[in-house]
Amino acid sequence: MRIKAIFFDLGDTIMVEASEVKDEAGTTLAADLIPGIEAALRKLKVRGFPLGLVADTRQGTYQNVLRRHGLYDLFDVFAISDELGVEKPAPGIFSAALDALGVEPGDYDKVLMVGNNLRRDVRGANALGMVSIWFHWNDRYPTQPADAMEEPAFVVHSAEELLQRVELIDQDLSEGRN
Repeated sequence: MRIKAIFFDLGDTIMVEASEVKDEAGTTLAADLIPGIEAALRKLKVRGFPLGLVADTRQGTYQNVLRRHGLYDLFDVFAISDELGVEKPAPGIFSAALDALGVEPGDYDKVLMVGNNLRRDVRGANALGMVSIWFHWNDRYPTQPADAMEEPAFVVHSAEELLQRVELIDQDLSEGRN
């Protein structure tokens, strides 16, 4: 295994944003999961990959959703905009997760960032030299990169496709191919 960590966004990457049930303050109390993502996260954890949540969200939202589905303990690190005071694509939110896992800058190219937003997730990951994976599950956000920094390294459309892509990336890294 050569992948150092796999980071995930929350909305429309793990949870279905359209299914959110929120309280009067706007904190999500519950939400459905993307089909197959629970099994995918569990498989990745069993494989030994450190998992991180790098998300622009409220503190209670990610805790409520992940705990409700029994996924909270799968994550090794949480970099949450409301807690850090910085949002994606700013490098600080990604750096918080990388630093918490002890990933050195020379290994950023062995960290995957999976997210549904080209402007936030892909641009932010690309700026730090991480491997950007655009989870194009719906068309809620723009689907055309605004510039080269929004070009994802890979595109997946389902949790199953994500698992296959992770295996290929890990194999390429272990064989010395980037």
